[in-house]
Amino acid sequence: MKSLNVVLLEPEIPQNTGNIARTCVATHSVLHLIRPFGFEITDKNLKRAGLDYWQYLDVRYYDDLAHFRAENPGAVCRYFTTKAPACYTDADYPEGCYLFFGKETKGLPEQLLIENKKDCVRIPMFGEIRSLNLANSVAVAVYEALRRQDFGELKLAGNFPAGGENL
Repeated sequence: MKSLNVVLLEPEIPQNTGNIARTCVATHSVLHLIRPFGFEITDKNLKRAGLDYWQYLDVRYYDDLAHFRAENPGAVCRYFTTKAPACYTDADYPEGCYLFFGKETKGLPEQLLIENKKDCVRIPMFGEIRSLNLANSVAVAVYEALRRQDFGELKLAGNFPAGGENL
């Protein structure tokens, strides 16, 4: 079973989605994409950002939010938004948790946030900065959730090259 799920609701920028796909592959997370998209899945920028990792991606597609809910009943979700009063580090992230992110220009719909207020979290930012880049926000969220799960099956240590003892 995958330890995390990343959900993009109506993503608009193919490079962001490609970068997020690469993060999902590196963390053994499932990527869920909810239409409509601001690009074609065959977009060369999407594939370029995901590099040669796209073939290893576990990706699932949905026609709309209702379709997602029907396919994932009982999903435990955390909704990332600049409007949330709670910090993402204060949330819990059980195995199989769904990390929800909205479109780059508008974020998640307000009605969705109102319906799920207790599960909304934010990434702190300085002053009146509007938002972080979507791919960066996903990376911050995924690695915090995985840290809380003791990184699950991820490789925690690297292998220094021979002679690297003095580095």
